[in-house]
Amino acid sequence: MTALGPTGATRVLVATRPVDFRKGMDGLAALVTAELGGQPYSGVVYVFRAKKADRIKLVWWDGTGLCLMAKRLENGRFSWPGVHDGVMRLTAAQLGALLEGLDWRRVHQARRTQAPQISG
Repeated sequence: MTALGPTGATRVLVATRPVDFRKGMDGLAALVTAELGGQPYSGVVYVFRAKKADRIKLVWWDGTGLCLMAKRLENGRFSWPGVHDGVMRLTAAQLGALLEGLDWRRVHQARRTQAPQISG
């Protein structure tokens, strides 16, 4: 079975300003190019928010086609960064937390642990 949604070491960019959620994948791909200066067919996952903080849309190219994912939380709100122009980067783990309705700011990259040296 294949996984639904972005997987692996995916680059994730979040548009910090809310967008018109009537837009579909083509409209959001056009926004990526025109307003974010990105390339919608590059494999980067672009994340969009609605004015209501309980809705999210993702657009990405999976190698065979343009994908659109939409989600509405039934209880609660997504944890969004402050509204301003531009984009911000998330890790794949932070995206996973965001999609679950968790506070993605509490997810950090794993620390590299140095193996102990064997003595003598």
